[in-house]
Parts: sequence; structure tokens; C-alpha cells
Amino acid sequence: MSEWNGAPDGLSAQQLLGIRRGIEKESLRALPSGALAATPHPAALGSALTHPHITTDFCESQIELITGVHAGIESCLDELRRVQNVTLAAMGPEMLWVSSMPCGLPEDDAIPLGQYGSSNVGQAKTVYRNGLGYRYGRRMQTISGIHYNWSLPGVSSEAYFGLIRNFRRHAFLLLYLFGASPAVCSTFVQGRDHSLQEMQPGTMGLPYATSLRMGRLGYQSAAQSALAVSYNSLEGYAASLHQALTVPYPAYEAIGMRDADGHFKQLATSLLQIENEFYGTIRPKRVIFQGERPLHALRERGVEYVEVRLMDLDPFEPVGISAATLRFLDVFLLHCLTQPSPQDSPQEIAAMAHNQQAVAERGRQPALQLQRGQAQVELRAWGLDIVQQLRPLAQALDQAHGGSAYAQSVELAAHGLREPDSLPSARVFAAMREEHGGSFSAFVRSRSLQTKAQELAQPLQAHELAHFQQLVQDSLAKQREIEAADTLPFAQYLAQYLSPERLGQAQQAA
Repeated sequence: MSEWNGAPDGLSAQQLLGIRRGIEKESLRALPSGALAATPHPAALGSALTHPHITTDFCESQIELITGVHAGIESCLDELRRVQNVTLAAMGPEMLWVSSMPCGLPEDDAIPLGQYGSSNVGQAKTVYRNGLGYRYGRRMQTISGIHYNWSLPGVSSEAYFGLIRNFRRHAFLLLYLFGASPAVCSTFVQGRDHSLQEMQPGTMGLPYATSLRMGRLGYQSAAQSALAVSYNSLEGYAASLHQALTVPYPAYEAIGMRDADGHFKQLATSLLQIENEFYGTIRPKRVIFQGERPLHALRERGVEYVEVRLMDLDPFEPVGISAATLRFLDVFLLHCLTQPSPQDSPQEIAAMAHNQQAVAERGRQPALQLQRGQAQVELRAWGLDIVQQLRPLAQALDQAHGGSAYAQSVELAAHGLREPDSLPSARVFAAMREEHGGSFSAFVRSRSLQTKAQELAQPLQAHELAHFQQLVQDSLAKQREIEAADTLPFAQYLAQYLSPERLGQAQQAA
């Protein structure tokens, strides 16, 4: 199915029940004091290289929890709760930091890189992270979030790219509704240029901010902003990434490939070391074969699902996101898929970047204006217009599933547009002010300790614990197998893996 007629009645209940989703949740390990934990990844959690549900992201102190693929929202969240529970139980006195913006950070070079063992693939993961540190600084990489992976059966690559274009047009609404990072610990911006205000000693922020994580201080790259990635087709998107992965970039050439001792500083001198370095609010994705490059998988077999990447951790939710929020994302993504999706243009891409910036830093500012086409439009009016269009889709989902939970999630969004004080970003400020003397770190520390205590008060059942203990042993055995099977020197392995031929070929027009 490559075309949608845009009408909810064009979606059968069977199709709507075919939505599949999974969650990837990043969180820093923090000490009870609120400082970053510099300890290794807990041994009781197994191998960060091979465990199917528990790994690390950029730094050794940043845990990533991964669910399987689920037909139901509640089953997806239940699995995330179980994975988080077993993780917290293995962390001793440490806790998972419940905010997207980091805890108290040490000097940049003291932030430990993720370690994945002695295999070539494990070493490559650490070198990649070392390269990120040289390129953007390690502090930026300690930002955490939630990624929502989503698919619908029978959707073509062409239709998924239509969804992506519409998502990027309307992503401001998600930042407004669900942004929960309006303030940061001052250690995050130490020595950096920024436009934040000191709200209290040790706390920086902006009064109307929603998601500083998605603003200028977050996952932004001046180098990547010059990368004119088009989402008008799989071929155009792949060509943009191919060039960024293969053409040397002068600023990164200047870093060099190896240090004085011969250790690798980065994987490559191109604008992107590997595909994952490309930052975006949403990505087209495909499950890859072992050793396969993601771009090759996309070119060979097309888009399988999309990865939504702009969701902040919600510090008021035990697992960082609620069922109502996931339901809203389902409706929002269906809307993006079923509405007409014109080709994007350089002018529109610039306007979307402006809107993202404005909402991240000033989203709750009364009467905030955004760019829509040639006009300026008030965020609230545009948001309510989108919400109105979501209602029939929510009703169709509720008819398929029973109940009214999808419709309720849309009405919660309408309420948030009319009552900005009800939004997570406003609630963070209110809790900081009313309970913690305006301190960001004190607020998140308190919520993190509270979340850990609540979660551990509901221990897993014996059979669940046995399952996770088996996963730990299996992951350690698998890492040993990978390490024993390596035959190539690391430099040779790297040259082969990064070879442009491994990226696949542009598809020829029929």
C-alpha cells in the first residue's frame, strides 16, 4: 500500500490493530548526591555489547533500555518497567537520572566512554564515541531521551517518507506538549556560549522553554546543519547520507585519525563517521543483518519503521513516558501518514528549523508565532487545528481497540494548548520552585530517588528474575564468542566495515 486516501474510514480495524511499537530509553546513572556515576556498567547487567534489552549509549554511565516489538501499548510499557526494575536492582546505591538534561557533570574529558570489550565491533563502538567527543564535546552526548519505534503493515517506503515530511512540519506540537527539559544544571553549559538565564545558583534555564534538549544546546551540530538532507524520497535521502559518510570534512580531517600513541581518535574524517551520527527528530529505519550497514539495508529492502527521536524523559512518569503520550504519538503518526505530504524545499526546511528552535526555547510564551508557509501563525491556533484533525483518527483507533483512551489522549493535548501551566515543562518549573528552592538538580535528584524506591518496592516475580539472569549469562557468552571469532587486525576490520561499497548502491529507476 503506497497511497492513503487520508480518510479514517480508509483504515480498516485490522490495519489499525497492526501498529507495532517499541521503546528505547536512555538514562544517566547518577550517585545519590546528584553527580554522574563514573563506575563501569554494572557487571550484574551482563554485556553491553550483546544484551538484547540493556546496553549503554554514548558514555559508560548512560544506560539504554530496549523493549521488543509490541502490538499493545500497555505490554510495551510493562516490558520497559520490568527491564528498568532489574536494572535499578543491579545498581547498588546509584539511581537512574529521570531528566533528559544531565546530572552534575565532571570536566568534559572525565566523562567515561562506553566500553564494549576487546572485539573489533566492540572497539569500533568506543572509537566512534571518542570521535563524537572530539567533534561535539562529551557533555552534549550525555543528554538522554526516549525513542519510539513505530510501524504499520503495508506501508511503502514512499509513504513512510511522506509521513516523515509531515512529522517534521508538525513536530513543534510534540515539543510543546511533551517537552520536559526547560532547565539544566550549570555544569552542562560551563565554558560554553549560551543564551540561558541563571534561575538559581547552579541552575540555568529559560522561563518559557519546553525542551532545551531539542534546542541550540542539545543535539545540534553546526557541521550537520550544512547537510541539506532531503526527505522527498529514499533515493535522495540515501544519496545525502552516502556523501556525508564518504567525503572528507576539513574540520574533522584536522582532528586526525590517530593520536601520538597510535590509538584511533575517530572512525573516519567524513562529516558522519557512521549513519547513527546523523541527528534528526525522526529517522527511517530497517532491521539490519549482522555486520550490515544501516544505509545498505534501507537501499536494499526499504523502510520498515520510523524512529521518533524528540521525546524528552518525563520526570513525573516512572518509566519516563505515559500510555496517554504513546497513544497521542500513535494518532499523530497516523495523521502524518494519511495526510497529503508535499515535497519539502530548502525554504521549508529552514522554517522547520526556526520553529523547532522557537518552541524549544520559548514554546509557552503567550501568543508565540511560528512560520507556516509565507505566513506567521500563532502556535496555539496551529496546534488546535492539528488536534481537530486528529479526532477522527483517535475515534477510529478507539473503535478498533475498544474504550476511549485514544480520544482522551487527544483531548489532553487540546487542554495543554489552552492551559500551558498543565504541560510537563511548566510542571517541572513549578516543582523546582515550590519544593526545591528553584534548583533543577535538587528537583531531579528527589524525583530520581523517589522513582527508584517506588520501582524497587514492586520486585519482579521469581520466573521474571530467572529470565533476566539467563539473558545476562547468554550475553556474556555471546560476547566471548564474538571476541574469540575475530581474526582481522582492528585497522583492517575498520577499513572493510567503512568501505563505501558496504553502503549499497542507489536504486536504478525502472
